[in-house]
Amino acid sequence: MSREPDSTSFPSANSSGGRSGPPEPGSEMTPESAVGVGPWQGNLPAGGQWDPELLANGDRRNVVDGYRYWNHEAIVADLDSKRHNFHVAIENWQHDLNIGSVVRCANAFMAKEVHIIGRRRWNRRGAMVTDRYQHVRHHPTVEEFVNWASAEGLAVIGIDNFPDSVPLETYDLPRDCVLVFGQEGPGLTDQVHRSAQATLSIAQFGSTRSINASAAAAIAMHAWLRRHVFGQRV
Repeated sequence: MSREPDSTSFPSANSSGGRSGPPEPGSEMTPESAVGVGPWQGNLPAGGQWDPELLANGDRRNVVDGYRYWNHEAIVADLDSKRHNFHVAIENWQHDLNIGSVVRCANAFMAKEVHIIGRRRWNRRGAMVTDRYQHVRHHPTVEEFVNWASAEGLAVIGIDNFPDSVPLETYDLPRDCVLVFGQEGPGLTDQVHRSAQATLSIAQFGSTRSINASAAAAIAMHAWLRRHVFGQRV
């Protein structure tokens, strides 16, 4: 669980790429603007990534220190230069409220794209504005999604508890893949199940038969990172 910056302090200058702009702790903070940094102090930095309005008025967005005062386009471009090879997809036939949380996790773990299968509209509240920095693509049908994944050379990997599911903990996730999640309750549709290269289950030890879809997504994404970023073999 991440912790928001304390309302009485600013990120240090050194923590944001050596810049020397943020004001002294508490000098620009108010109870209503407890997150972020105030107006830039001193000579303005040079470069196309800086946002003049943020430099003048402060940056209260929920972004890491390295992106403070950057404009939106520059942040997305920088993220695009280092996104990981995995994609995330979630079926949305009943307006699943978990989608926002899945998008937020996809942004945190730097997924290439998030794919919404089914209904185009989804509840963005749980995304906490991270959908502004994360590419989200819509597929009206499972067939269209599967055809797209095949054309992109991506293995479709379902995450659900089916009788033929393989434990995620023992499966060697491919580098180029799309992790697919079903809706809370019904889970993956049979069509996705049939189309997947493999369907993986997450080990559980309590009384409930399933875990929250957004929690499952976070676990699966982090499993990909452990394998392909940290080189941890199963």
